[in-house]
Amino acid sequence: MGKNILKEKSYAFALRVVKLYRYLCEQHEYVLSKQVLRSGTAVGALVSEAEFGQSKADFISKLSIALKEANETLYWLCLLRDSEYIDEKMF
Repeated sequence: MGKNILKEKSYAFALRVVKLYRYLCEQHEYVLSKQVLRSGTAVGALVSEAEFGQSKADFISKLSIALKEANETLYWLCLLRDSEYIDEKMF
């Protein structure tokens, strides 16, 4: 069986989000960082869950929710950038 690129990339993204969270906590930012941690790591968890969906509908539902979490993560990242907690390069 081939590699699951979506699963690999979403896991790598979650690792980057965890590192960002740790960095932001060092900067004494706890509220926005917790939000981006929650939504950013949820993407990979939902992709992983979808792999073993109970039905095609369950699979689609999990991936749809993962997409919503990815969109929410983008919102938090934009807010962190625009409030100057992170720079454009980190964004």
